[in-house]
Amino acid sequence: MDFVKTVLVTGGAGFIGSHFVCSLVNRHPDWRIINFDNLDYCSNLRNLESVEENENYTFIRGDICNPCLLKHMFATENIDIVFHFAAQTHVETSFVWPSRYHMVNVEGTRVLLKAAFEAKVEKFIYISTDEVYGESLYKELDETSPRRPNNPYSVSKAAAECLVLSYRERHKFPVIITRSNNVYGPRQYLEKVIPKFVSFLQLNKKCTIQGTSPQSRHFLYVDDAIEAFHTILERGMVGETYNIGTDFEISIIQLARELIKMCVLQVRHVPDAELDDWLEFVPDRPVVDLRYPVNCEKLWRLGWKPAVSWSEGIRRTVKWYQQNPDFWPDVKPEDQPITFQPDTNKHIDRLPVFVVTNPVPGATGCAGFCSSPGSINQS
Repeated sequence: MDFVKTVLVTGGAGFIGSHFVCSLVNRHPDWRIINFDNLDYCSNLRNLESVEENENYTFIRGDICNPCLLKHMFATENIDIVFHFAAQTHVETSFVWPSRYHMVNVEGTRVLLKAAFEAKVEKFIYISTDEVYGESLYKELDETSPRRPNNPYSVSKAAAECLVLSYRERHKFPVIITRSNNVYGPRQYLEKVIPKFVSFLQLNKKCTIQGTSPQSRHFLYVDDAIEAFHTILERGMVGETYNIGTDFEISIIQLARELIKMCVLQVRHVPDAELDDWLEFVPDRPVVDLRYPVNCEKLWRLGWKPAVSWSEGIRRTVKWYQQNPDFWPDVKPEDQPITFQPDTNKHIDRLPVFVVTNPVPGATGCAGFCSSPGSINQS
């Protein structure tokens, strides 16, 4: 089949990336969608089960820090559009292994940018975060607000943004940057606050609240985030940055209380006065931002606004985790947050095996050494 366009989605086996891949595959049957992911701890191919047999879907396992692989992939796969989701995103772990975050989020973005630029793709969309702004207690943050990242994760994302913008300034490369609120929904990995709390409560454990500062977050349901990406793809202006967010804001303590009501009260009655008995306060991370109130009027002018209310989104999310308790079978909630063993060579000297599923007939594949249909070995 001849496809009209080919879209590369990095990190497409992760939470948000997989939702976007599935949406692209179903919405554009005449587009070829390539999911490029290294299947790190928070990725899961089960996220893609609904599309894995589709003719217009291809999965490639690989590392964005491998320039040889990326150069070959762009040379052989005729990629038109890049959505760059792949990143290390766990804030707490970024304090433990900041070099890993720099390697993946900054160096990986540089390698990908170079390959995409040399291949002359028509659009490169970089998925960033509202955390690059740093906290703001009162003033709304728009796309022109200065970046003041306060942790190694947000620093790495801000640095990657600078790389993306440098390609725009120097080469007129067609880039777009997005900065989103906290996205939540089904299939999110257990280290994030909502699935972590739900998983704890399902095991009759307390919700752990980091520190005593009044942290709050704006939570955006994943379906709304996906629609925002489609809007930006279709109507976003090259060279622009777009905030993606919602007006709904909730404190982390109140979030925990709501989840306690939803999860525990289904099993037994808990008086409101006893809800806080299900909270356990633990030491906070070294630096914490209290809130990120972003202004999204720029994206609203393109025709997008959130459609899923908090009450409906959290209901769907809790229901999914209750119905899929074994989706992450190798992870115990009590082991959170995830930490890494130091491995300074992991993203520098390692040459992993890259696997291609549903390859286009006649294509040579990413590494160029095809040993059997649907697989690639790199030596």
